[in-house]
Amino acid sequence: MTSMAYNQAAGLGGMLKKGHTSMQGLQGATLRNVEACHEISTITRTSLGPNGMNKLVVNHLGKIIVTSDCATIVKELEIEHPAAKMLQLAAEAQDFECGDGTNLVVSFAGELLSQTEDLFRMGLHPSDVVAGYTKAGEKLMEDFLPPLAELTTPMADGRVQDELERVVKPVLAAKQLGSEDVLAPLVAEACLGTMSTSGKPSFSAESVRVAKILGGDISQSHVVNGFVALRGLETTLTTAKDAKVVVFGCGIEASATEAKGTVLMKNADDLKNYNKTEEKKMEEIIKGIADSGVTVLVAGGSVSEMALHFIERYGMVCLRIGSKWELRRLCVATGATALVRLGAPTPDEMGHCDHVYQKEVGGRPITVFAQADGSKASKLSTIVLRASTSSVLADLERAIDDGVHAARAACKNGKLVPGAGATEIELSLKIGAFADTCPGLDQYAIRAFGKALEVVPRTLAENAGLDQGKVLTALVAAHANGKACAGVDIDAMGIDGATGICDETKVLDLYQSKASAFRLAIDAAVTVLRVDQIIMSKAAGGGGGGM
Repeated sequence: MTSMAYNQAAGLGGMLKKGHTSMQGLQGATLRNVEACHEISTITRTSLGPNGMNKLVVNHLGKIIVTSDCATIVKELEIEHPAAKMLQLAAEAQDFECGDGTNLVVSFAGELLSQTEDLFRMGLHPSDVVAGYTKAGEKLMEDFLPPLAELTTPMADGRVQDELERVVKPVLAAKQLGSEDVLAPLVAEACLGTMSTSGKPSFSAESVRVAKILGGDISQSHVVNGFVALRGLETTLTTAKDAKVVVFGCGIEASATEAKGTVLMKNADDLKNYNKTEEKKMEEIIKGIADSGVTVLVAGGSVSEMALHFIERYGMVCLRIGSKWELRRLCVATGATALVRLGAPTPDEMGHCDHVYQKEVGGRPITVFAQADGSKASKLSTIVLRASTSSVLADLERAIDDGVHAARAACKNGKLVPGAGATEIELSLKIGAFADTCPGLDQYAIRAFGKALEVVPRTLAENAGLDQGKVLTALVAAHANGKACAGVDIDAMGIDGATGICDETKVLDLYQSKASAFRLAIDAAVTVLRVDQIIMSKAAGGGGGGM
């Protein structure tokens, strides 16, 4: 029953349902949110860069995930705090859009919010901080970041393998240091296999798949221009060239009637005739398929013994795929249409494959649907990935996925900026100089924004085992002297007399990825700072909704 009575003495508690939680003000809401975001960024920060540490996460299903990929870490942590959840959503958006830079989003947003604690202690209002951060963000995106793209040579042509490798290698090195020289050619070759042949180079990230096979090592990985099924063929015939392919979304077996019926058999002849009729019907179906020119059948369900017998008799190859997602990918690779009826396909419904064969990899039979280079039917590439453990395989797959997304982004915008913290420290100096020209209270927030940018080179140095204080000082000095491409040298660890910086870093980051990461981090931080009150209803099921 709805009550119109309002107890003024009870305040907000008298207006809302019993069991709600409310926090407001600087101490109650803003600083709590800042602390939560700082905690999540502290977790992921140690995984930043090539020397980043792995996290071992055991999720609610008991699955063990070992990775340094920020998007995977924050996703598997099952964050409940609404402010920290915003950073998770920003990281997921960056992962979907660019593949790379997810850790930069969380680390930079967390550092921006950490800087606000000192600003609040100085007496600044959250509105002043938001105004300063917004002004600094606009200046960074419009005036300071675009000129840095002119310091490096952009990707000239997305259809040249060496150019794609140059873009993809830093992304893979950040996730799998030491394996980038093996993985980069694989990713580049797979992307080129599905790329559009005319107009601006483009491809879908969904067109590059990964088939994980346990055993061996990463150097045994290779690319197949087509589809790879991780199971063997059903028939004794295990190869077909220049094959017409038909894909059935159902099983190849005698269909059961929808209505229940009873068959009355009076003697042995009735039973024999009944079986012969069923055999005759199945033979008609398989013969019709064979007469249409099909040499490879793919079933989405089970294949009966009788159907297999006639498939063998008519010299066809048969494969069974249980997953409807795999079935769709096979249709994309061969140009076939998945049929829901059992019977002879029309020419439009059939696909084509240059070579279908079964081979054994790591003691496991696999079926390969390989297309020749330049084949019009091929719209799918598969990277057959080998590694010693399942956790390493899963992490390599994540690195390849990031590399593919980076290659796709580079085809849209091939601009590059200096990496290894060079871009961030250059922007930090420019933002600091910009703060000196601002007369209002927001200058303190702008200066804090510039200082927050130092988190990237500082963390890179720290994760590489270098003295972060010395590296940061040397880096600032180099950039102040006009060396805009000077970045952290992670290979300087343990070398006597090494400054820990490289005057001309060879590490290059995608401009689009960097710009997207900064924009998402700034938006997430500003959104968190604009919250001054948190009101939570009682959780459904009677549980408490504490923060």
